[in-house]
Amino acid sequence: MKISKSALVYMALALGAIAAIAFVTLRNPATVGSSADMSAAAALRTGDMKKLNFHPAPRAVSEKPFVTPDGGEMTLADFEGKVVLLNFWATWCPPCRKEMPMLEEIARDLGGDEFAVVTLATGRNAPPAIEAFFEEIGVEALPQYRDPQQDIARDMVVLGLPITVLIDREGREIARLTGEADWSAESARAVLAEVIAATR
Repeated sequence: MKISKSALVYMALALGAIAAIAFVTLRNPATVGSSADMSAAAALRTGDMKKLNFHPAPRAVSEKPFVTPDGGEMTLADFEGKVVLLNFWATWCPPCRKEMPMLEEIARDLGGDEFAVVTLATGRNAPPAIEAFFEEIGVEALPQYRDPQQDIARDMVVLGLPITVLIDREGREIARLTGEADWSAESARAVLAEVIAATR
């Protein structure tokens, strides 16, 4: 049976994440202090947003660095003070191609001092391939950050792509959506606006 390159990469990502579960559980405990009440935001979920699962308690995120387009490094801690929509994706992922323009739209509409969309290409995604991917789908405003060794994906137990994580202003994961979603939908905007307001 012939297995495609993208399938092999996907399986490697999944196996690496599974192997990291015990490590993450020990290093990043599931409960990290209290969080703002997200019940109002959760009540606004309709359509694809029903897949956005709010955690009973906030979770720690990875402290490892990712690569910026200029070859420098950043960490998720650099975004503390903002609500962050963190999207794990890859150039070989068809659903990622579909939802990326929607993520750009929400970034343009809500982005600023209080909110940011952070797109993180995990695994083998060469900068020229990322640039070509963005150009082909007409995305210009999203960051081209990379997690080439899947360090952050492993730390945060990312199983498959795309996965989108909602991070509060204190830099803690408060919700997660597995698979693609229509981030341009009114429900998505309403949920995110409520989270931004609730965490002020």
